[in-house]
Amino acid sequence: MPVRRLRTLVAVTLAPLLAFAAGCSTGTVPAAEAAGQPRTGGALTWAVETEPITLNPHQYAQAKARLLVWNSFESLLTYDKQGKLVPWLATGWQGTPDGRTYTLTLRDGISFSDGTPFDAAAVKANVDKLREPGYAPGVAAVQLRNLKAVDAVDPRTVRLTLTVPDVLILDFLASPQGAQVSPKSLREAKNLKAGGVDVAGTGPFVLDRYVPGQELHYRRNPDYDSAPPTASHTGPAYLDEITYRFLKESAVRVGALTSSQVQVVEGVPATDQPLVTGNPKLRLSRELNSGSAYSYYFNVSHAPFDDLRVRQAFREALDVDTVLKSVYRDTATRAWSVISPSSPLYDKRLEGGYGGDSTKANGLLDQAGWATRDADGYRVKDGKRLTVRLVQSAPFVRDRRDVLAQAVQAAVKQSAGIDLKVSLVDQGSANQAFERNEFEVFDNSRADTDAGAALNLLLHSKGGINRTRVNDPRIDQLLESGQATADPTKRAGIYADLQQRVVAEQALALPLYAPADQIAASTTVGGVRFEPTAGVPASAYDLWIGR
Repeated sequence: MPVRRLRTLVAVTLAPLLAFAAGCSTGTVPAAEAAGQPRTGGALTWAVETEPITLNPHQYAQAKARLLVWNSFESLLTYDKQGKLVPWLATGWQGTPDGRTYTLTLRDGISFSDGTPFDAAAVKANVDKLREPGYAPGVAAVQLRNLKAVDAVDPRTVRLTLTVPDVLILDFLASPQGAQVSPKSLREAKNLKAGGVDVAGTGPFVLDRYVPGQELHYRRNPDYDSAPPTASHTGPAYLDEITYRFLKESAVRVGALTSSQVQVVEGVPATDQPLVTGNPKLRLSRELNSGSAYSYYFNVSHAPFDDLRVRQAFREALDVDTVLKSVYRDTATRAWSVISPSSPLYDKRLEGGYGGDSTKANGLLDQAGWATRDADGYRVKDGKRLTVRLVQSAPFVRDRRDVLAQAVQAAVKQSAGIDLKVSLVDQGSANQAFERNEFEVFDNSRADTDAGAALNLLLHSKGGINRTRVNDPRIDQLLESGQATADPTKRAGIYADLQQRVVAEQALALPLYAPADQIAASTTVGGVRFEPTAGVPASAYDLWIGR
């Protein structure tokens, strides 16, 4: 195994602000001896499930695209395996006792791949851009909601001033959305929001080709020397180049791996895992993601989910364990909360508290006035069928979630006479349905390292993707308190109360499973790993090809 580098980074920190557990491993990552010792050179091809909707890290929204972000871009902070924040492009940070000011010191001698120096002015340009109206509204509304000002104190020092204490500002500095983009790109890129070859970062690779619908190609950045402390080596990446091919179907991805057309794939469902585990030339590793669980969120702004009894009935109508087993063959981790069980904010008290009781489901629907059925077995009220619409946006569908939706559809019809309409559409059509409020169910999971960032987006009344359309002062108050509280124990208590409110009391969501990632690779490939804490595949920086 490669020897972990030894390097001292001066980091002046506060008392522990964030204590996030590393993503729980559901499998052992095999030793890399088969690949030999790390060596420089070579080209690698990696098949991925999801084509990114943007190549600009500020616009990041797909967990499956996270591994691509860190190839070209870097953030000021990152997380280690213990879930603690550590410096990356920063060398350290200091907070004031009142929690309203953070001062960061920056590495010297770093440049973006277009030659622009990385300095405090560049950091300020990135934050100012993110606060620009219409550029990244989700980030501005949550992670930067409490930011009052950003100042370049000197070329190596940045100061962030907040209106109120906010622990999510540090998580933002370690997130893809907080990754640093060249100020020249911010000014001159042809399509900044979409990103592409003209959007430069400081990372170990440079994107030099993007063929929509087919592939991305990166070449090594020969001047790179700013690896995070979580990496296994320093200096430039081992690989000369790497190509990511977009192969949506899992059978096609795994087939490309077993036939040696690619050396690495991500996204290996249970149905295809025996093809990997049964091949001595391949290895499979798995990791739970952080952030929020994959859940169905109920739109409470109109019928029928404006009625608590109907929301509760939908959850009781579904035996989650049974449908998960039918789709994922015992490889899925059941979720009971909107927060992933890999998070220290997860509330175990929810486990076993609801779901899978068809008798209760039918009783609740009777009480809510859906007491009769039509000729097809669906419940009706005032001549109208009990129909709810799930609109799935194709770029965000992973883990066979379309197949899972079909299983849920059949189950709720059989057990309670609920008509779940499932539509798999392009992103534009999905956004139109959401804007027009033409849906009742919204499915989502997020791999934010801090679950608080995800829940602010999903459940705050002003959240950027609050598809439940809930406007609950108690939920807003808990989210804002969690964002302002630094003490880990107190913060966990706040989020426990929030989960009880959202899941147990208001039944705003039906948690289904904790997302996980799988990587299958040839044993000739070394350095395969997951990103600490987030639990998603890491960038290609530490990868090498053995002899």
